[in-house]
Amino acid sequence: MASPLDVIPSGDLSGYLRGLVDEQGVCEVVVGVPRTLGGEVGFQARKVLSRLDALKTEFPGVRFVKWDERFTTRLAASRGRRKGRVDHLAAARMLQEYLEARENL
Repeated sequence: MASPLDVIPSGDLSGYLRGLVDEQGVCEVVVGVPRTLGGEVGFQARKVLSRLDALKTEFPGVRFVKWDERFTTRLAASRGRRKGRVDHLAAARMLQEYLEARENL
C-alpha cells in the first residue's frame, strides 16, 4: 500500500529531494502531471513539466516518471476534508496506481 511522505512547497523541492536521494537512495520519482479533463497539457501541466526538466538536469541519476493525475485529487477530496490531507491522499492514490501498473507489465 502506497503512503506519501510529505507535501513539500515547490520552492523546497530540490533540497527535499536531495535529502531523499542522498540519505535513502531514492532513484525513481513519480511526478503527477495535471492534464486537463480532455487529456491536454494545459497551463499548470506546462509549469510542472518545466520544473521536471530542471529536476532531471539537477538529478541525472534519478528516473522521473510522469503520471496523469487528472482524477486523483477529485477522488481524494471525497475522502479528505482538509487541503493538506487531500494532497496526501491524492499522492498516495497516484503512487498506488503507478505501482499497480508496474505489477501488470
